[in-house]
Amino acid sequence: MQKNYDWIVVGAGFTGAALAYELTKKGFAVLLLEQNSQPDNATCYSYGGLAFWSGSTTLTRQLCDEGKTRYQILASELDANIEFRELDLLLTIDKENNPQTVLQSYNHVTQPPKLLSIKEACKLEPLLNPDAISGALTIKHGHIQPEKTAQAYIQAFLRLGGKLKISQVLQFHTLHKSTTVTTTTGKYESAKIAICAGGISRKLLKESGISTQTYFTHAEILETAPTEIKLSTLVMPAKLQRFQLEANSTQNDELWCNDGNQIETAILDTGAVQFLDGRFRLGQISRILVNPNTRIDAKISEDWLRSQLSQILPALANLPATWHHCLVAFSKDNLPIIGTVPQHENIYLFSGFSNPLVFVPPSAQRFANWISGDKDEIMNQLSPNRLEKRDTIKVAIASLFSTVRNHLQRKN
Repeated sequence: MQKNYDWIVVGAGFTGAALAYELTKKGFAVLLLEQNSQPDNATCYSYGGLAFWSGSTTLTRQLCDEGKTRYQILASELDANIEFRELDLLLTIDKENNPQTVLQSYNHVTQPPKLLSIKEACKLEPLLNPDAISGALTIKHGHIQPEKTAQAYIQAFLRLGGKLKISQVLQFHTLHKSTTVTTTTGKYESAKIAICAGGISRKLLKESGISTQTYFTHAEILETAPTEIKLSTLVMPAKLQRFQLEANSTQNDELWCNDGNQIETAILDTGAVQFLDGRFRLGQISRILVNPNTRIDAKISEDWLRSQLSQILPALANLPATWHHCLVAFSKDNLPIIGTVPQHENIYLFSGFSNPLVFVPPSAQRFANWISGDKDEIMNQLSPNRLEKRDTIKVAIASLFSTVRNHLQRKN
């Protein structure tokens, strides 16, 4: 057994790096565990977009506002260049969709985007194919280099005295006042553990005999080397299919118990972003495959991606690129899952972010303050217990309807 810690944070992607830093800043002794010496997670293949404008409830609007405020000082605080900037987001509208109808679907967000004609959209983004769209929406959009930001968090964490170990977590075991984490290189003990492992969080918990309502998609993109072609905007479809895919896949939790299941048909939300060094990320395919280790045919996926890109952004369709795959975590209600795992008071989840690059920095800061004793209603609203309560209510309502239906049938 090695040194005891106050906290062990599992996963050194953007989420785990931010949380480990904020906990260490509050004075906790923190060990950050990451299974790969060269990160290969959702952070590495993110578009880097910051949708500060997209809050649609009191809670998400507050997190968006706090995220925007946090980013104003984050580079200075972490003493690193995270390439924080503002660019134009262009949301393309397919030919079969009515632009006014699509625009109305954004009325619920804090800052609805502006509708552009085909001509206006192509003026804003000259690489766009005018024949592929009926119009577009646009709004100013924040942007960072996600890998650099995660590394900036990690370096700041290490400077504060945090410890980083490259080791794969196999299992954890909780006692009354401590948790033992077994890894491929040894065992570590801490008072508490935070699971920030994104798409593999569900698998890690399951291997320790813990069930939880966290889920994941298999996401696929293409990444190019730096190129002279210039994209003026961040391009995404106005009608994202991914959120509906996620919602559909969580209707029946039993389907997630069989590793062989493909719950939903794969979808492709065609988009592109260019980083300051000239690299493109192009994508994204999303699949609901219950087994996190499912092998995917990269050639078929790449052909599909390039075929769709050739319609929207033809100048990018044939760029030499490398196919990448990762797991992306999500929850049933599009809100993060933050707090103790039911019946395991030493184990905390910090996962399931639908807008991670915006929500994680303020949420990590709030979490560290909350765990230090501050009251925080937002943390209470994001607790894993909310999902169990909702399921209990659903079962009760279904039972009530069944009782009423049976009663009416007997009367008839």
